Amino acid sequence: MKEVTKLMIEQYNLKKLKLDFMGYSFNNINQLSYHHLIIPRRLNGEMTFENGAILRQNTSHDYLHRIERIDYDMYLAITYEMIDEKIKGYIDVNNLIAINDILNEFEKEYYNLKTKSGTPIIRKEYTKRLFKN
Repeated sequence: MKEVTKLMIEQYNLKKLKLDFMGYSFNNINQLSYHHLIIPRRLNGEMTFENGAILRQNTSHDYLHRIERIDYDMYLAITYEMIDEKIKGYIDVNNLIAINDILNEFEKEYYNLKTKSGTPIIRKEYTKRLFKN
């Protein structure tokens, strides 16, 4: 795990909260990963404290990138909420509620969508987060 990721986990008290920036729980910090929040990696965004958010790799991180490909406006709305958490310097329940609302809307709108191989784009584990519908 990179030092910046460790620093952010510590700074945002994620070990104690057991939640990532999108409201997904985790059991072990090894489940967490760095997400390029403002300038994406594909545009040579740096892996810095200011440019990142911490997400659970196999749920929120993977899901957010799926959302980015399918509905860019919803992706931007979630990103805005995480940037707001960065500005505040802490994980805020109001931002998590807003993110959950966006995710619920995405799930309503795209619940029937499948990948090219025929599997649903919305996996069951993507819907397990702090707030329920």
